[in-house]
Amino acid sequence: MTYKAEIPYGAYWSTPFARWQGSFANLHSIEFAAHVAKSELAKRNIDPKVFDYGALGFSVPQKHSFYGLPWLTGLIGAGQAGGPTLMQACATGVRTLLAAVQEIEVSLASTALVVNCDRTSNGPHLYYPNPKGPGGTGVAEDWVMENFGCDPLGRHSMLQTAENVAKKHGIGTAEQHEVVLRREEQYREALANGSAFLKRYMTLPFEVPAPNLKKTVGTMEGDEGINHSTPEGLAKLKPVMEGGTVTFGGQTHPADGNAGLVVTTAAKARELSRDPKIAVRLHGFGLARAPLAYMPEATVPAAKLALAQAGKGIKDMAAIKTHNPFAINDLFFARETGADLKNMNNYGCSLVWGHPQAPMGTRAIIEVIEELALRGGGWGLFTGCAAGDTAMAVVLEVTGA
Repeated sequence: MTYKAEIPYGAYWSTPFARWQGSFANLHSIEFAAHVAKSELAKRNIDPKVFDYGALGFSVPQKHSFYGLPWLTGLIGAGQAGGPTLMQACATGVRTLLAAVQEIEVSLASTALVVNCDRTSNGPHLYYPNPKGPGGTGVAEDWVMENFGCDPLGRHSMLQTAENVAKKHGIGTAEQHEVVLRREEQYREALANGSAFLKRYMTLPFEVPAPNLKKTVGTMEGDEGINHSTPEGLAKLKPVMEGGTVTFGGQTHPADGNAGLVVTTAAKARELSRDPKIAVRLHGFGLARAPLAYMPEATVPAAKLALAQAGKGIKDMAAIKTHNPFAINDLFFARETGADLKNMNNYGCSLVWGHPQAPMGTRAIIEVIEELALRGGGWGLFTGCAAGDTAMAVVLEVTGA
């Protein structure tokens, strides 16, 4: 199908991603995202007053995040726009996009701002009071560390889900390391010619603000904390879990950053587009859930649902991006769908540039659009797994490039 809503070509952005405890570690993720969105909208001559809806996504709470989307839109000068604050771990990027698309589809909004942000650094340490507990004591939680390490439904870690899939499908360490080397090679293509690909949607050098957002305290030439692997170096690594297959080299790293995009009607998209001849149309979405503790498997049924709604097959996709917290994800996806393992995730992916949950999917979708534009148009797919063994996917089309 074809949705009413479109993404104006070029009306999107992402910060570089910084490995956790790096350059963005002390920036409030929502205030930082608003700071970036306000600047990027101004560069595109998009008046914040145009928005009548918004969707904000994050997975790590920040101070005052109770106020969510209305706070963010107020900070950027779009105080007239309301909307939800959504949290679906690493699927949040697709979920917030779908929320905007649905609002426009039923004519409840005409122009929406979608912003996703996360700071895994310095995650909150929460205390849940319990006056009836022994001595009146409550329960504490380290939001990031404990939830990375334990799914409360099955008491297993996210890493365990990767090992479960590796064992079930016979995926070994050497295969995983081959994928890592290929993904890093693809990312280096984005850095060619002075990071020309990244600069299609990312402001570089990026000025890192102080926590009060009133002055610049540093600059980033691109993503921070990227691994530079070698076959020899990877071969020396042992699996993280005893008897497992996944090494530290075969998985992503936590990170901080934010990304945003505009969703609107076809007519308004031409007006807000960097190039009115280019259209970015949305054709299919998918949501799926794998069996308990098999998270990487969820990307396949989610992608199939999105492709079915779009009336397309995997071979019709000129560009495919996956959220791959583990190299295993891509190996399983390629085996199950017939996708070209070596030519998925051109120009980069979360395995390489890191894992700030909510904005990761938004950045991947943006890169699908730009890869298709470079190809002169075509169809693209993004699919990504998320905590709780779920996944979401989106199929889009770029025309007129």
